[in-house]
Amino acid sequence: MMTLRQWRKKPQTISASWYLADIMEARGRQDLYLRQSPQRLKVLRDHALIESAVSSNRMEGVQIEASRLAAVMRSNTSPRDRDEEEIRGYRNVLNLIHSKGANLPFNEETILKLHYLSRGKTGDAGQYKKSGSNIIEHRPDGRVRIRFHTVSARRSPGSLHEMLELRKQCLEDRWIHPLIAIAGTNLDFLCIHLFRDGNGRVSRLLLLLDAYHQGLEVGRYVSVEKLIEENKARYYETLEQSSQGWHEGKHDPWFYIQHVLYLFKSASTEFERRLIDTAPPRGEKTDMIIRIVDQFDEPFRVSDIVRLAAGVSIDTIRLVLKSLKNKGQVECLGRGQTARWNKLGPSAPIR
Repeated sequence: MMTLRQWRKKPQTISASWYLADIMEARGRQDLYLRQSPQRLKVLRDHALIESAVSSNRMEGVQIEASRLAAVMRSNTSPRDRDEEEIRGYRNVLNLIHSKGANLPFNEETILKLHYLSRGKTGDAGQYKKSGSNIIEHRPDGRVRIRFHTVSARRSPGSLHEMLELRKQCLEDRWIHPLIAIAGTNLDFLCIHLFRDGNGRVSRLLLLLDAYHQGLEVGRYVSVEKLIEENKARYYETLEQSSQGWHEGKHDPWFYIQHVLYLFKSASTEFERRLIDTAPPRGEKTDMIIRIVDQFDEPFRVSDIVRLAAGVSIDTIRLVLKSLKNKGQVECLGRGQTARWNKLGPSAPIR
C-alpha cells in the first residue's frame, strides 16, 4: 500500500506515456478483433490457458512432465502428485477469471479464493501466512540473501485492507492512469506478501483480473505469465529496484510499473500477430461478413462492412453480398460505390 500512499499525497509525473498510448490504441482495436474471428480466437485461448498454467507454476518451481500436460489440463484425469494438483488448480482459477472477467470483484474474498484454487486446495491454501516469510534469493554459488523483508504476519491482513481501500480511491479519483494503478497495486501486493507460498502466482492472476476491470482482455488470448517468464531476470530486477525503501514510502515504483506496462504492450502486439498468422478455417471470412450484415437494422454500405471486417477484401465482401442478393436475403439500393444495401431477413450461411 506504500505505492498507493505516495500517489494519494502528491501528483505523479507519468514516465511511461509511450507504453500507455500503445496499450490504449491496442485496446481500441480489441473489440474489432474479438468480433471478426471466433474460431481463431478459440485456438489462441486454448493455447494461452496451457502456457499460463505451466509458466506461472514453473516460476515457482512447480514442474510437470510434457507427456502428462494434456491429461492434467483436462478435467477427467486425476492429478498424480502435488505439482499436478497445483497446475490443475491454476487452470481452474484462470477459467474463473476468464469466465467472470470484470464481474469478479477485486477484494479480499477473491484474493483468498485465487490463492486457494491456485494452490490446488491443499495445505494452507487460502490462508494468510502465520509467520514471517521474507523473499529469499538462492545464488548459484550456494549463498543465500534476503532480497526483501516483507510485512509481518500480524500486520499483513490490515495492510491488504488498506491497499484495497487505497486502490478503490485511486481508481475513483483518478490519482493516476488506471493501467499504472494496476501495476502499482501489484507491486504493493508483492511487498505485503500475504501468503507463506504462492504470492507470485496470485500476483500474476491479479494482474489478469485487474486488466479485465480496465477493459483489457488480451490476457485471455496471450499468456502474460509466459511473457513474464521469458523476461524473468528483468522482472525480478525491477521488482527489487522498486521495493527498496518501500516500508518507508521512499521507494521508486516506476522500475516495476514500466516493466508491467511493457508486458501488456508486448501481449497486445503478440495477440494481433498471432491472430493474423493463425490460418482461418475455410468459410470463416464469409461467415464473418454474414454476421456483420445481420447486425445492421438500417441500410448499410460496403464501406460499413469494410470498417468492421478487418483483413477482408472488398472483392470478397461484394461476392458475399451478391450471393445473399441472389438468395433474396439482401437488396441493393442504388449503384456504384455509394450504393446502400438493405437486409430483407436473417442471412443463412452460404454453402
